[in-house]
Amino acid sequence: MAKRIQNLSEVIGEYDVILSDVWGVVHNGVEAFPQSCAALGEASKAGATVVLITNSPRPAPGVITQMKQLGVPDGTYDRIVTSGDVTQHLIVEGPKKVFLIGPDRDLNLFDGLGVEVSSREDADCIVCTGFFDDEKEVPEDYTDMLTAFVKRDVPLICANPDLVVERGHKIIPCAGAVAAYYEQLGGKIRVAGKPHRPIYEAALDAAREARGDFPMNRVLAIGDGMPTDVRGALAYGLDLLYISAGIHVAEYTINGQTDEAILHAWLKQENATPKYWMPRLA
Repeated sequence: MAKRIQNLSEVIGEYDVILSDVWGVVHNGVEAFPQSCAALGEASKAGATVVLITNSPRPAPGVITQMKQLGVPDGTYDRIVTSGDVTQHLIVEGPKKVFLIGPDRDLNLFDGLGVEVSSREDADCIVCTGFFDDEKEVPEDYTDMLTAFVKRDVPLICANPDLVVERGHKIIPCAGAVAAYYEQLGGKIRVAGKPHRPIYEAALDAAREARGDFPMNRVLAIGDGMPTDVRGALAYGLDLLYISAGIHVAEYTINGQTDEAILHAWLKQENATPKYWMPRLA
């Protein structure tokens, strides 16, 4: 059963490396969580290597800029690995005429990759970074377009496996929801971000680059998303600190408070075994 902890400092002495989720742990897409940033910063000062591991479809430089704008202080982390970083490797390996499903701001994902951004009719690969308008759309709005791609056997590369994300006080759908729907329609998808192994391998390589080698039982993952952070970390064999006040909070909250018995029952139902839990990282 997951142990409730009050502060990351209670357990940080057991770990050399922290792999922390970003959206839902470090910030909510609107503002940084000061206590969470402070906790990671203190862990880094205590000698742990803090690697942020995020399903953001943007390569690392874009995420770093975004975090600064949201108020994440310098010194919060040592390295960052994004789904956009590992997705670029999939794009390079795939067909060269690509169609972007996602906002135009994500077009820089293709910079330097030798691909051509094409129309729906000409594309032989889809790259999905999100929705054209994630405030209003759902996957079913794309049924006609996706069905046409399925008929042509066009593969879809998903740059952000998250199904939903917390943006302020709203829950917003992500690229993973489009990819899951495309697969339901019979399409082929390729995914590199959490919960899949490539992003964990990249993050652990970044940690080794920063500090040298370390035993895997000295790595702690932190996250709030069951299908991504939780499944990915546990499948990789990592200890996990589950952040309960993220996207699944409605599953076990009564009158604004986490009911610990319901939380443990929900984790058991999900066949998830985090080592620790806390509402927000502190």
